[in-house]
Amino acid sequence: MSRAAVGIFGGAFAPFHNGHLRLAIEARDHLGLERVLLMPTPKPPHRKTSSVSLQRRSRWIEMAIADEPALQLDAREARREGPSYTVDTLRELRAEQPQSALCLLMGADSFAQLDSWNGAEEICRLAHLVVFPRAGASVQLPSALQSHSEAVTEPQLLRQKSAGCWLQLPASPLGIASSAIRELLQAGRSIRGLLPEAILADLTPEDITAMSQA
Repeated sequence: MSRAAVGIFGGAFAPFHNGHLRLAIEARDHLGLERVLLMPTPKPPHRKTSSVSLQRRSRWIEMAIADEPALQLDAREARREGPSYTVDTLRELRAEQPQSALCLLMGADSFAQLDSWNGAEEICRLAHLVVFPRAGASVQLPSALQSHSEAVTEPQLLRQKSAGCWLQLPASPLGIASSAIRELLQAGRSIRGLLPEAILADLTPEDITAMSQA
């Protein structure tokens, strides 16, 4: 059975930069995803809340993906009170799409610490895990979760089940980090080339101050 496959890509996105955009596009193309849902996190439990408003971050995502119809902003976490737990989002998506292969896209650092997340075992039951490795580094699911998610190497295998597998994507050539952007802003240096031009044109002095404090 081949299922529809949907990517879920969450993060602070403060700001949404070309590295985020490229990862979403590569995941879509490599996995053959029908959609990639981009979810700005209003209250992340593992880090402080961004100084950049959710409204501004959402606007920038919409600007960046305007020419990519398979990429969609999903701001459902903004409607939820309390911390933004991934397991709650996956429960909602699974109820809406009981047969789809849900693919949770995540960075290597988050993947390595997944066993510390709220409802980690349930996350493995609700979705496939798709990890973006760092260049030259291998990744491994935390040992506490290895019996809950099966390692696969072929993207098409994710469509055979709705959840329960994990896959490593090829490393992206764009090694852009939000922390590096903040450091450039704090130093008063240019960030051109790191953000989509539409976002750069939309930045206000207040945005730059908030980003450098994020």
